[in-house]
Amino acid sequence: MKNAIAELGRRVLDGEHLRRADILRLARQARHDPHQLLHWACRVRRHHFGNAVKLCSIVAGKLGACSEDCKWCAQSGSRLGCEADQSKRTSMDDISAAAGEAAAVGAGSFGIVNSGRRPAERDLIEVEKAAERIRCELGCGIRLCASVGELTVQQAGRLKAAGVSRYNHNLETSRRMYGRMVSTHGYEDRLRTLAAVREAGLSLCCGGIFGLGETWADRVEMALTLRDQVRPDVVPLNFLHPIPGTALQDVEPPAPMEILTIIAVFRMVLPTVDLKIAGGREANLRDLQSWMFYAGATSCLIGNYLTTCGRPADDDLCMIADLGLNVVAELPAAAASR
Repeated sequence: MKNAIAELGRRVLDGEHLRRADILRLARQARHDPHQLLHWACRVRRHHFGNAVKLCSIVAGKLGACSEDCKWCAQSGSRLGCEADQSKRTSMDDISAAAGEAAAVGAGSFGIVNSGRRPAERDLIEVEKAAERIRCELGCGIRLCASVGELTVQQAGRLKAAGVSRYNHNLETSRRMYGRMVSTHGYEDRLRTLAAVREAGLSLCCGGIFGLGETWADRVEMALTLRDQVRPDVVPLNFLHPIPGTALQDVEPPAPMEILTIIAVFRMVLPTVDLKIAGGREANLRDLQSWMFYAGATSCLIGNYLTTCGRPADDDLCMIADLGLNVVAELPAAAASR
């Protein structure tokens, strides 16, 4: 068993793309020997990125009363009968202050995230104004990112012109699983936005959420879609943090070792991509949070999330220093060598 994992690990280090059957084999064998898989995932991470890790911070530009019905999301207003104009907007001063705080703790990227399926004209104007203000106040000290829903090529181009350089739009899960979690828009809608963002010349951040009841086949399918079709620069991995009032409030999230196995498998499938550990980290990994880097992660969200609180930034900075890792604004060039 150890030799099988080692064989696949060496093939990844040699630059080979694993096939679906190989990836499922890794996941199966990791149930019995997760530490061997983590070891090889760590070797792959260190091969491409050394001891460098990156931090990312986000702020909600528009929060809640979303028209969509994603079952895991606390912002969905469609189940609660909320109207879109009942959403809460963060002031320009508060967004600017959040960007400054992110830069102060070493975050290399700062994202403005809006609820809703797609942006209204007001939403785009507000992001453009926020981007201009942050650029004036912080210069090039932090990468500006945005996530405001479905975009056309023209809209994505507007964000790029305003100074946004990366866009987040997650696949969330596999095509098969997606229809069970969301009924108000489809998988193809997400793929169209991803294509539009790429066409506009923005860097792409695209990943998903785990613990929805998906199988390993679903996880592998999403990983392969990311690798072979989407080709993102950053892949955020979120883990279900059940929120009271959501459709998944009673679902048991994955155990810490399963989460680490998911991270490790994605590292083996996407060896040169920035793997960012995002929502659900603190609640689900608990005392094993530092292991996310051993499992192959290269970045993490720092500070608070959209509807839940993270832990103090100083705790994460101390953890990273204790591991002998170095916080960088941008990961080594190998991350873009695909």
